[in-house]
Amino acid sequence: MKLRCGRFELTLERPLVMGVVNVTPDSFSDGGRFLDPEAAIAQARAMVDAGADLVDVGGESTRPGAARVDEAEELARILPVVSALRDFPISVDSRHPMVMRAALGAGASMINDIEALGAPDALDAVAASDCAVCLMHKKGDPATMQEDPRYGDVVAEVRDYLLGRVAACEAAGIARERIVVDPGFGFGKKLEHNLTLLKRLPELVALGLPVLAGWSRKSSLGGITGRDPGDRLAGSLAAALLAVLGGAKILRVHDVKETRDALLVWEAWRKA
Repeated sequence: MKLRCGRFELTLERPLVMGVVNVTPDSFSDGGRFLDPEAAIAQARAMVDAGADLVDVGGESTRPGAARVDEAEELARILPVVSALRDFPISVDSRHPMVMRAALGAGASMINDIEALGAPDALDAVAASDCAVCLMHKKGDPATMQEDPRYGDVVAEVRDYLLGRVAACEAAGIARERIVVDPGFGFGKKLEHNLTLLKRLPELVALGLPVLAGWSRKSSLGGITGRDPGDRLAGSLAAALLAVLGGAKILRVHDVKETRDALLVWEAWRKA
């Protein structure tokens, strides 16, 4: 299996590591550290040196309780970073079609959308390019999504939603080899929902598309361990390996070097 990602073709014979660079003042884990474009570029390059296969650049925090960011401000934050790194597979984490188009024009090769291209014109923005796209499930808006999310069968609801969004993408001319799906751990989901999705991840892998898992430093890990975001590395690595055992093909992480080392051990165990 391969992922067509703009002018890049990424093999999925082993799990890929996607490094997170938040060019924001208010992201839950590293808000403000990389708001300066030069700091963000340096962090992205450090992640590449540490073994990242992709870097995911975001200019709008979508943590629980976050407010929307003006599109012009989002572009001002991310475009210098995307332009500086265009020779490497760069994903842009945005839900705004205008931002998607501008980022793709600047050299981005993937769009990572928490709204799964549900905004007007988003499908056309991606279909007009040859980029990859990650379709994520969320329930509610970031400002309120964690207040009291409820499901009957969380896995069935997430699966059916993603199937619908994949069908919409294909109808718009976006080929399956460009599509990744993300169950949206922590986006409108309580701890028990996240754990159920993780345990039953093979049911989403059965859709036949690469699954991205983003557990890095999230509040669910804090709920389990009692630790603050900056002290959740061990929990993040444990969740990442469980996701890989469940069939995830892409891990979205803050700690690239440590995740790559954990995957090397997993791969050695698998081949023994």
